[in-house]
Amino acid sequence: MLERMTVRDIQAIQDAVAEYWPDVRWVESTGSTNADLLKDGEPGTVLIADEQTAGKGRLDRQWVSPKGAQLAMSMVVEVGEAPPPFGLLSLAPGVAVTDVVPQAQLKWPNDVQIGGKKIAGILSALDMPRVIVGIGINVAMRAEDLPVDTATALNLEGIEVDFDDFTADILLAMGQRLAQWRDGDPQLLEDYRAVCTTIGQQVRLEMREGEETVTGAVTGVNDEGEVLIDGTAYAVGDVHHLRPTS
Repeated sequence: MLERMTVRDIQAIQDAVAEYWPDVRWVESTGSTNADLLKDGEPGTVLIADEQTAGKGRLDRQWVSPKGAQLAMSMVVEVGEAPPPFGLLSLAPGVAVTDVVPQAQLKWPNDVQIGGKKIAGILSALDMPRVIVGIGINVAMRAEDLPVDTATALNLEGIEVDFDDFTADILLAMGQRLAQWRDGDPQLLEDYRAVCTTIGQQVRLEMREGEETVTGAVTGVNDEGEVLIDGTAYAVGDVHHLRPTS
């Protein structure tokens, strides 16, 4: 039986990440940490939940968050008067995860994968003058409990973590990468391009319902964070790689 993953010492996590996140909270269960912080969350607030019962992913899909199997949390990021492109904001949290999990790579825009299988999902909600960034990382799951066969978890990839230390490490990396976004630091995009497996791939881009599907070669990610397919920029959509990543 897998050990249930949960925060054991919220104060120790708070002390470790106070430079970036002065208000770290924990709840056993909630509908959605993003929704909770949209209602009540000042910049610098983090909400961690053992379980989410109504989590959402990109394009309003359901996000499965079994009790004690994920690091599921949201954080409130302050937006300045003249922020950098929001397309880059969606890239920063994914880079932060790869800082902590060096085996991980990114599929545009921010699907965190190991060996082409997804271990984490990231969703941002703009609510000026703040952004709520939510993330769910599969930490300890049984293969039969994965929602799709293209998903995986850290434990299934042979990566075991101390949950409190891992939580603190992720929050510190998030703080550092989001600070790069706010400061317009070009290193963020440089590092993103280095871990993005979509660049150079033949892909199919599925946009919102009723819109055209695009197929072509990804030539890069531009300075706005948009994916370039045969030289044309796209800001939203689901990318599907049409050949295995190397």
